[in-house]
Formats: sequence, C-alpha cells, structure tokens
Amino acid sequence: MRSAVAEFGPVHATRIAGLLGLTVAAVRRHLDAMVAEGVLELREPSPGQRRGRGRPAKEYVVGSAGHDALPAGYDDLALSALAYLAEVQGPAAVEDFAQRRFAALEQSLAGLQGSPAERVQALVAALAAQGYSASARPAGRGTAMEGLQLCQGHCPVQRVAEAFPQLCEAERRTFERVLGTRVQRLATLAHGDHVCTSFIPLDQLAPHHPDDQPHPHDRTVAPATGDHTPTEGRRL
Repeated sequence: MRSAVAEFGPVHATRIAGLLGLTVAAVRRHLDAMVAEGVLELREPSPGQRRGRGRPAKEYVVGSAGHDALPAGYDDLALSALAYLAEVQGPAAVEDFAQRRFAALEQSLAGLQGSPAERVQALVAALAAQGYSASARPAGRGTAMEGLQLCQGHCPVQRVAEAFPQLCEAERRTFERVLGTRVQRLATLAHGDHVCTSFIPLDQLAPHHPDDQPHPHDRTVAPATGDHTPTEGRRL
C-alpha cells in the first residue's frame, strides 16, 4: 500500500482501493494507521482538483518515515564517493574519512566514568542509538582472559564496509580510545559473519585519557561466549 501511494500519490483512498481490489473502508483504516506512524501524510487537494459538492477527499502522500523505508541509493552513492576519494587522494584519505566519521561518537563519550562494565554499557547505548543493535555480555569468566564481548547485530553501513574495511578498523580504534583499553575484533558483518563481535579485557580497562594513542593492531583471539564464534587470524 505504501508503494502504491509512492507511485500514484497524491492519491485518495478510493483510487488505492480500486488499484488493490479492496474496500475503501479497509484501505482508509490502513492508510490512516500509516499516517499515525509517519509513514504517510495527508494533504488537501489542490483547488483545481476539487469537483462536485461536499467535502473534497483528502489525498495521501509518502511521509519522511515512509521514504526512509523505501529503497534508496545511499550505499551506491557512498561507495562511489569513497572510490573516487581513494583514486584521487589515495588510501590514506579514506582512512582519514573513516576516522572522522566516528569523531562525534568519540566526543559524546569523552571522559567516561564508572566501572568498566558501566563504561562499556554507555558505549553500547550510544551504538544502539545509532542503529547498531548493540549489546554486551561476559566472556571468559573465571579465566585469565575475562572480559566483555561487545556484539553489534546490525551495521547501517555494512555494504560500504564490505568494500572499505577501513570503516571497521576506525570503529575499533574509536572503541579503544573511548574505553582506554585494547579492543580485539573477533568477527564482522562486513566480512560475512552474522554479527560484529569485539573482545574487551576487563583487567586492562582504565580511566579514559583523551590523549591516549591507538594501540597497535592486536589479532590475538580471546575466548568468547554464546554462538558468536571468533575467527582466528582474520584480517578485517
């Protein structure tokens, strides 16, 4: 029904009902529900379209939430832009862009306080607010490698990161600076795994220092819990 409004809108319920072979009353209920959700919007018909007596039927158009749900070419645009940047300015420019992309996240979490688990949860909340479906769970409990496993079940830029893994690496480095400890990437959606996972050792978590430099790449695989299986020796 949303697609029909996108194709034929501005359109009234009677026409949608005819297109879909449904009753006007049933169609109007669905359309009004989508208006309440912000998927569609109502607009008054233009003066030239008003015919006959009585109150003119309002017309439906796609709202901002509806446009967000429809297919878009943002991934293709981002891929083309980064490919052009790499061609003109070189790979270092892509790495710089990737790091700048996480600057707002890093700034919002600067100077995190509280226990290690509380700081990780603050990071989880910030990621979840950006659509990453983030969570954290204990890992390696009772061992020398006890820590937390950060899981991201969705990545809004997954397709772009598949072509430009610099985004994944910049994200990992941002986590390190925010938390003040090494962060070991175990798996990524961009690499074909079913979830992004990172291991955060609790014994190394220290108060955040804004001037800390990123740690060298650490590819040692840490123990993980659940079904998020780490991938040993993987380069992202």
